[in-house]
Amino acid sequence: MGTAKVSDSSSGNRSARNHNETDVILNVYDLTPYNNYTYWFGFGIYHSGIEVHGKEYGFGAHDFPISGVFEVEPRSCPGFIYRCSISLGRINMLSSEFRSFIEDVASEYHGDTYHLISKNCNHFTDDMALRLMGKSIPGWVNRMARLGSLCSCLLPESLQVTKVKELPEYHDIEDGVESASTSTPRDSPEIDDTDQEKHLFSSNDGNSEISFIKEAQGCCKMP
Repeated sequence: MGTAKVSDSSSGNRSARNHNETDVILNVYDLTPYNNYTYWFGFGIYHSGIEVHGKEYGFGAHDFPISGVFEVEPRSCPGFIYRCSISLGRINMLSSEFRSFIEDVASEYHGDTYHLISKNCNHFTDDMALRLMGKSIPGWVNRMARLGSLCSCLLPESLQVTKVKELPEYHDIEDGVESASTSTPRDSPEIDDTDQEKHLFSSNDGNSEISFIKEAQGCCKMP
């Protein structure tokens, strides 16, 4: 009887762990049609997002000192062409725990700190992979950034200069966690019509909604 009881407890703990486990997936997109020719040589210009608990997270540019980390449906980031998914492994983390984690990360990735060469979407996913899995994303995903100036000259003009009269505006989502979508600011005394024209990552596909993650607010600071 005692042996059976231990076995049941062990099985229950294992079941609970399995329930909390989730895949960590890197979703890779083409930023330019040139990738069809250069991909086979290990080169290309890519966007990537990290998929956890059924949502994909990426990093995009805007001109404001707030979170540039956003959430979309997996493999459907607007403005880019989905290429492939790469499994990075599995983690044992509750959805609520991951939400706290991604909000903390968002505080380190403001939209106005985005840089094509030194801090782009692939740097973000690589950082996420290191924190979650202890390993980097495949080197070819961000190889062009490491090569430097070649990136900007190969990018289509539409991706280099994308202006929209939008900025992240936060709202409540179904699970009670605050996120943000892109919306036109209204009656803001600090932003005039010129300032509203900000550079964001390409988002021409209106069928896919982007929600910006609201960064964690520090609660305790040293005097």
